[in-house]
Amino acid sequence: MGKPSVLVTFDSMKDANCGYFSFGKGLGDALIEQNKGKFKLKFYLFKKTQYLFNGLVDILYLSRFDRLFFGPKNDFDVVHLSDQTCRLRPNKVNAKKIMTIHDMNKVHLKFSKPHRIQVYLKKLGKLISQCDKIVCISQFVANDVKHYFPEATHKVSVIYNGADKLVSAENHQPTLKPAGKFLFTIGLLSVQKGFHLLPALLKDNDFELVIAGRETPHKQRILEEAEKYNCLDRVHITGPISDEDKAWYYKNCSAFLFPSVAEGFGLPIIEAMHFGKPAFLSKFTSLPEVGGDVAYYFDNFEPEHMQEVFKNGMIDFTENGRTKEAIAQAEKFSWEIAANQYLHLYQECLNDRKK
Repeated sequence: MGKPSVLVTFDSMKDANCGYFSFGKGLGDALIEQNKGKFKLKFYLFKKTQYLFNGLVDILYLSRFDRLFFGPKNDFDVVHLSDQTCRLRPNKVNAKKIMTIHDMNKVHLKFSKPHRIQVYLKKLGKLISQCDKIVCISQFVANDVKHYFPEATHKVSVIYNGADKLVSAENHQPTLKPAGKFLFTIGLLSVQKGFHLLPALLKDNDFELVIAGRETPHKQRILEEAEKYNCLDRVHITGPISDEDKAWYYKNCSAFLFPSVAEGFGLPIIEAMHFGKPAFLSKFTSLPEVGGDVAYYFDNFEPEHMQEVFKNGMIDFTENGRTKEAIAQAEKFSWEIAANQYLHLYQECLNDRKK
């Protein structure tokens, strides 16, 4: 009897500048390493994906016809849909099905229209009903799923993401190098990330602010806030950056800022804490799970409150030497741990199938 066959879909890795790419690369590499021959793994990818796992795993390339008819529908014992966008629909395969849900941000965004939310929930609910197991990347997301789809509660478990330990080469210099001490954040320049709130933290100090990530029209709002606080010359928006630049910014920044109001996990927080940096986060959605007791939290976004949290947090972090605590918090999340939990879940699905 051959090894059980497992298909893991990483088709959302198509865009190398999005969080799904980091998730797919981190989890995929770890699955290959931790599998140790137990399962016959195959990954489902776009042909033009920038990273193809160094030829260490069999790859099934996505076809635009797969949504209509999936040829190898009977070839797998377990299919893991690694995010809820899943271009390969669960009802197109005859296998035990697992789906990872990264967030339900739409229900938390104030600008989401009610009828759009209903359409979204109906679509997600259909996918959930077609899967045997649902994995959420934080307890916050799991609570959302249980709230909106109580009938699926028995299917739901939590597996936290890992985070790569980035390395900053000694001689590397980023394309944009701040002249003095600086604060750093990274992510899509969208309203929910809250980057427009950060120029207020440059009041009455000489910090610079580096914001990295794909630009959107919201960039203008950030610049308007920088002008309002008379710090336009100290706010730098880089656009997408390389891993080498990202590591340099983490290593050399004075603090990491992440005032997002809608996150399923918050990977950059862990990346920053690996470098022992103080992290200033919003208290909303999943971020307190990731930052733990080591991070500092904005209870609201009033400029005076944020300035006070930042000022007091920087003093506390420095005077109490919390660098090791930050690193220890980051060490709680690893792709090795996540991969082993997923592999265990694959086996659990196989055991259920035999019953």
